[in-house]
Amino acid sequence: MHHFNASRREFLRLSSLLSSAGALGVAAPFALNLATMGSAAAQGNVNDYKALICLFMYGANDQANTVLATDSTSWTQYTSVRTTSEAGSIALPAVGSNGGVLPIVPNTNQAGRTFAIHPSMPELKNIFDAGRAAIVANVGPLLVPTTLEQYKAASVPLPPKLFSHNDQQSLWQAYAPEGAAYGWGGRMGDLLAANNSNPIFTAISASGNAVFLSGRSIRQYQVGNSGAVAIAGLSGSLYGSTTAGATLRNIITGDTANYFQKEHAAVTNRAISAQSMLAPAMAVAGAGGIANPSQYTNPNTGLLANNALAIQLQTVARIIAGRNALGAKRQVFFVSMGGFDTHDAQRTAQADLLAKLSHAIAYFDTTMANVMGSDLRQQVTLFTASDFGRTFTSNGDGTDHGWGSHHFVVGGAVKGKDIYGNFPVTGLKHTQDVGSGSLLPQISVDQYGATLANWFGLSTTQINDIFPNIINFNNRNLGFL
Repeated sequence: MHHFNASRREFLRLSSLLSSAGALGVAAPFALNLATMGSAAAQGNVNDYKALICLFMYGANDQANTVLATDSTSWTQYTSVRTTSEAGSIALPAVGSNGGVLPIVPNTNQAGRTFAIHPSMPELKNIFDAGRAAIVANVGPLLVPTTLEQYKAASVPLPPKLFSHNDQQSLWQAYAPEGAAYGWGGRMGDLLAANNSNPIFTAISASGNAVFLSGRSIRQYQVGNSGAVAIAGLSGSLYGSTTAGATLRNIITGDTANYFQKEHAAVTNRAISAQSMLAPAMAVAGAGGIANPSQYTNPNTGLLANNALAIQLQTVARIIAGRNALGAKRQVFFVSMGGFDTHDAQRTAQADLLAKLSHAIAYFDTTMANVMGSDLRQQVTLFTASDFGRTFTSNGDGTDHGWGSHHFVVGGAVKGKDIYGNFPVTGLKHTQDVGSGSLLPQISVDQYGATLANWFGLSTTQINDIFPNIINFNNRNLGFL
């Protein structure tokens, strides 16, 4: 635990780090600047652009109905376990059935097995088939490679607070349970921010505060659906007065001898300056800019509806379109959707959630193909994450908390149309079943993240710094990029 040092000297030191770079600055200690300079030199050409987008599915997506093994043995096990006597049975129809699962054919054969994805994801199937999407099987937090016997005997260190939503969300994003200070997206931003003219636009969330984007020096910049959020009342008429706005600005940004007021003013000045830069740099939404997403079809009702996730990704695309005006070469983004804690009514709830997911990813893929005349698909990679997977067994019409899960990586640089990692045996009581079909991960979050970081331009030393457990795993690069 870090204890707060209330001395005047320590307070001034922390305040200087927070505001040393001026109105647009991000705290960057000299040692960190040296590290980022080394990173830039290692990359060679720093005049390129790359972006990573973390798409987090809050609540824990059920992996067993998202990506399925459909060979005869696997499908028999699947239907046997997931078909219940209740009306809420969560088993999906077979390939070829009305509303059945959608077959996919990975480039790499896995012992004669066949596969499919959820019927609500035809757009994602098309991207997979086109080679711009890959599936990474059975990923989850691990400290060291772990066998079922070691897990049962607790003979190796295990991730803390397994099966807890808040803690595992934090563990996925920031290596530690709830309360973690730094996430691996923010740490990548720390080391690559020197490539950007305005470091404040390095780590950007379109979905509220996320520990994933918190760095030691980089602060995440949060945007709304319309982009940069302005402080109300600083321009125009305020309470019927044309001068009140300027007075308000002076109050909230003026210098003072009080340390807390001084830091508040510095943060406010940064926010005002950042908004004034980002707003005109972003491409407009709609005609002449980044196309508005179409509505998606709710698979349960057949009705069209707006897709909030697609709108978040439109905001990301609008910022990416302004990369040159912002002087951005490396950016990390965060978007999310909730509702995946499907203890009840899973079949209908997940169908709608995955329809939104597929529709939004397809919209983003299409948008990246033509960002104001440039095809950026090779330079932008989106990946999914979630609290954990879910049990293979059903509780009647839903599932309970699990561990390992399957994830998608999408982009032009992805070595797609493949499944990475050994797809787990379908059923119960196998070497990856820690109970009720909850999967013991075979790929760690560190390996998953390190592969993304390697593509993003980080060195081996920097990856070791960002992912503290990666040294425990032989395979540091999973090869999907």
